[in-house]
Amino acid sequence: MFNADEIKSWLEELPDPEIPVISIVELGIIRSIDVSDSSVLVSITPTYSGCPAMKQIEDDIVSTLKQRGIPNVEVKMVYSPAWTTDWISDAAKEKLNKYGIAPPEHSSIDKRVLMGLEERVVKCPQCHSSNTEMISQFGSTACKALYRCKDCAEPFDYFKCL
Repeated sequence: MFNADEIKSWLEELPDPEIPVISIVELGIIRSIDVSDSSVLVSITPTYSGCPAMKQIEDDIVSTLKQRGIPNVEVKMVYSPAWTTDWISDAAKEKLNKYGIAPPEHSSIDKRVLMGLEERVVKCPQCHSSNTEMISQFGSTACKALYRCKDCAEPFDYFKCL
């Protein structure tokens, strides 16, 4: 018999398909793991509506758990409450920064920043300067924006605060 903690530890090994430096657990999309005698139900929340990685994540979860000997695996999408960057673990934010992606700097409760009423300060993951500018609202994926550091001139992705 398997338990939820053991299953969660297996899921910690699954990288996010679009940001392979962090796991789906660190990203905060695993909502719950329910274990019964004959099956496992993993509930996940997409980072945003229409995220193209969700099908791959679902397939990876099913494949991983079946390889570990769990024959009946179901993955359920949970849309409420909506995912927020507040759910990204601190360890994942550190990994994002080291990987060259500026992690979310604010909390989703910082409404003035989210609505563009206050300037967002984004630190360059290369030289750590705050002297940066947004080049495009959309970066390599829809959940990231493209920035450039005015000090080291390096472009970088910023994981949008949602």
